Amino acid sequence: MADEQVLAAAESGVAEVVARWARDAPDRAFLLTDAGVLGYRAVDEGAREVAEALLAVGIDEGDRVAVAAPNCTEWILLWLATAKIGAVLVTLNVVYREQEFEYMLGQSVARLLVCAAEARGYDFVAMLAAMRDRIPGVEGIVFLADGDGAGDLAAVSGALSWPEFVAGGRGGRAGAPPASAVGAAPAVILYTSGTTGAPKGAVLTQGGILASAAGEAERFDLIGTDVILGHMPLNHVGGLTCTIAAAAVAGAAVALVPGFHPEQSLDAAASRRVTVLVGVPTMYTLMLGGIGDRDLSAVRLCVVGGANLEPALAQRMRQAFPGVRIANLYGASEASGACIVSAADDGPELIATSIGTPLAGVRVRVVGPDGAPVPPGADGELQVRGPSVAAGYWGMPEATAAAFGADGWLATGDVAVLSEDGHVALRGRLKEMYVRGGYNVYPAEVENFVGGLAGVAMVAVIGVPNAVYGETGRAFVVPARGAEIEPDVIREACRAAFAAYKVPDEVLVVDALPLTPAGKIRKAVLPTGEV
Repeated sequence: MADEQVLAAAESGVAEVVARWARDAPDRAFLLTDAGVLGYRAVDEGAREVAEALLAVGIDEGDRVAVAAPNCTEWILLWLATAKIGAVLVTLNVVYREQEFEYMLGQSVARLLVCAAEARGYDFVAMLAAMRDRIPGVEGIVFLADGDGAGDLAAVSGALSWPEFVAGGRGGRAGAPPASAVGAAPAVILYTSGTTGAPKGAVLTQGGILASAAGEAERFDLIGTDVILGHMPLNHVGGLTCTIAAAAVAGAAVALVPGFHPEQSLDAAASRRVTVLVGVPTMYTLMLGGIGDRDLSAVRLCVVGGANLEPALAQRMRQAFPGVRIANLYGASEASGACIVSAADDGPELIATSIGTPLAGVRVRVVGPDGAPVPPGADGELQVRGPSVAAGYWGMPEATAAAFGADGWLATGDVAVLSEDGHVALRGRLKEMYVRGGYNVYPAEVENFVGGLAGVAMVAVIGVPNAVYGETGRAFVVPARGAEIEPDVIREACRAAFAAYKVPDEVLVVDALPLTPAGKIRKAVLPTGEV
């Protein structure tokens, strides 16, 4: 029955589900924010207003609309609005900077950008004013700023404030939006860095997102009285699918916060009587030290994703949340979110050694170098299949063919072992990617940039163990003949080019790097301990 429900979800979409709750339980709380509580009907009506505004500025079915903002109501309304008219949302992180914006907006051929005027102390108005001529395909920019503060927006050609944008669609001038896109229709382009250094845009479908969310909701027994803490970034499947979409499937609520900050997250969890926490190990590590006298007795479930849950952290969580269920969650952008999750009856030993079993509708296998399945207990590459698997990478047929097999199997690049009873245990990664605080970092992207800096002859970036972030970046840089390199200069250049989590935490200047006979860097022998 669970498989049938997930397959049915794959024929639908999140906007359609929200509209259904708006009809059947209009006043049920959906979004809990500092500004107040929005029920399902209010959210659906708000999304319809934004859909009309999109139509009014010429956005049509299949067009790409990019968004870069902290977690907020407007972000969710825009997502639902694009689904209502069949447009595709391109999700950007507010930690991205000029180089990332230019590439992703251009590669996705986004026609409209909705962006925070300021986030985390960074002035996006100034940034976009400086780079406006480098994103000619973006016909309009909407800033999340009120009308009173819109004077600064004049520096950006074609810019509107959010109130101006929404007002432009009122009065029915654009006509009623068509029926919401569902099923295999593209919903979201979510960028994940690639091993070649070029970020790849995974194309998530309307039904794929909902299928993953439905499987998660079923595994976690989500119901209408649940409140999920919404501090995972919405541009990430942890926020998009595992939080918002999963809540919508169950008719549950989300306590939305702009982003993760231990104190802010804990305050929201206590004041909103949150029942479900979702986060990566780093987030739990930082929150556990600051609970204090906050009342978190409503919490019934702690979901841990993004990296392996270490036994020591699991023990601390059990002490902080006695009697609460703790579950591992394994997912991927290319799988629209969760695909392998701890079962309800998995005890502490299984939680420590396994990421769980496949969700309803998901099939897994472990294959050897020849692509053939290996027997239970043998190492190999983990592959997944099911309705939640993405349609491919936007505009990258070769990368799509490499990751998404013609037979429907997604190659995750992770090394795993499958047990006789269907539990999956991770062993490592085939790829060089490392995970810093829940964010995937692909060294090739950073290496390509640092290798182009003046005075750099060779560079290698690896992930090294870290007690707080799980892993951090360490760059080994070989100077060109006669050149002198200052580590801080390298890091400052990276800060200007990349999101903060991609910047190497350490830059070590070395005379040479170990090479194979073929001239490739032997990263496996680079030191990962203290140096």
